[in-house]
Amino acid sequence: MNWRTLCVACLILGGFALWTFYFNSLPLWIAAPVGSLLLTWYGSLQHETIHGHPTRSRRMNGAIGGLPLSLWVPYAIYRQTHIQHHRHSGRRLTEVGHDPESFYLPPGHLARVGRVRRLFLKANCTLLGRLTVGPAIAIATFWEEEIRASRRDSRRRRIWVGHILGVAAVLSWVCDVCHVPLLEYLLLVVYPSVSLTHLRSFAEHRADDHSQLRTNVVEAHPFWGLIFLNNNLHVAHHAHPHVPWHELPRVWHTMRQGSVRLGRVFSGYREVAREYLVRPFITPEHPFVSSETADPG
Repeated sequence: MNWRTLCVACLILGGFALWTFYFNSLPLWIAAPVGSLLLTWYGSLQHETIHGHPTRSRRMNGAIGGLPLSLWVPYAIYRQTHIQHHRHSGRRLTEVGHDPESFYLPPGHLARVGRVRRLFLKANCTLLGRLTVGPAIAIATFWEEEIRASRRDSRRRRIWVGHILGVAAVLSWVCDVCHVPLLEYLLLVVYPSVSLTHLRSFAEHRADDHSQLRTNVVEAHPFWGLIFLNNNLHVAHHAHPHVPWHELPRVWHTMRQGSVRLGRVFSGYREVAREYLVRPFITPEHPFVSSETADPG
């Protein structure tokens, strides 16, 4: 049993219950950011549960991380795609069709879409675009793919039925019991929480000829390290995906002192913003097909 992660889970879930219950007693300018931070923190906790924490029981971890507080993505599908993201020891990272968490588009995609959509997809390669229109693009793209997948996969349909029931239960508590306005929850809490998650993931991966250089690190302020459960130390996480969040700083320190080639290391999100607020960090379409990855995935 990982007691630190279990304590974090209690803090998040207890905090969410208190936050919703007292939402209308707080000024909106305080309530909305606090709720967004809690949902972002819970997303980081969900990530930990997928990697086997805080217990050895996959079912128990799923119960802790499976609440659809952010509404838009079923936990079971997130778990499946994230495990796929970690396959092949990083040799498939960023590759379209193999890495489900890649932000890259297949070659030629921009030529097949309209001018407005092309503009949004290009903007999504900048930090400003990723934080503003990025959540809408991610949610719409995910739902579009899931609709296609559900038409031919009965298991997928069952997952979505369960997810919809879970969403109904969450909204019953949030909106009916605690009287949090639905639009405020969606627009001022859920959407910004996706933006904060995109802040963390924005600079995590970039295509490179060498697979070991496709993963980067942001040495963030301890506050963001806690909210993201040190997943910003992404090189350490990919090298040791089953190491719990509170041990990643030690792992990263050891890796940085070693002789292994590493990707880009940012001193914080201020440096990321300074360089890539309005300048693309990646190209919209994947720039190459890796010659390193011959296995079909």
